[in-house]
Parts: sequence; structure tokens; C-alpha cells
Amino acid sequence: MRMMMKVSFPVEKANQTIADGSLPRNMQAILGELKPEAAYFTTFQGKRTAFVFFDLQDPSQMPSVGEPFFLAFNAEVDLYPVMSPADLEKGLSGIEQAVRTYFK
Repeated sequence: MRMMMKVSFPVEKANQTIADGSLPRNMQAILGELKPEAAYFTTFQGKRTAFVFFDLQDPSQMPSVGEPFFLAFNAEVDLYPVMSPADLEKGLSGIEQAVRTYFK
């Protein structure tokens, strides 16, 4: 399942990892292992934040996906299932039946 992971880094910890040089090194190692489809970096609610898109083969992988960010950066990690345009088109095909069933 395609997932979006939002990783927010506490300012103090991120500053520390930038100063000691471990942020780019750890980020490269974590993303190298995760092999994301895409990763974007920005600010969100005043924190350095990454939005990482990847394929989660099984829910049992969730701890191994988030834990490196917790350990290396004391980060907040949120996971969200997401759809591509093709997934949305496929999903929309079932909406008519749901509307008929629940909104008679």
C-alpha cells in the first residue's frame, strides 16, 4: 500500500544533528533503506518536516519504518495511506453503490 509518512523534527534536536553532521548522514542511510518513491522537505507548524512516499508491503513493517526517525532525530512520525490518480479512479467506481446503499 502506498503510504505518506510525515516526519517532523524537533527544532533543538535537528539543530544538534545539523551541527554535528549527523542529519544528512542519517537521513541518507534511512532513506536508502526505505527506498521511497519520493521525499520532500519543508517546514510544517514551525518544524523541519519531511513528507516521504513509499510502498508499505505489510502493516508489520510500520515499526521498522518509523523507528529509525525516532531514534536518530527524536522525530514525530505519522503514517497515512494515500492514493495515486489511478487508485482514486478505481475507488470512485464503487461510490455509486455506496451512495445508493447509504443515502436512499
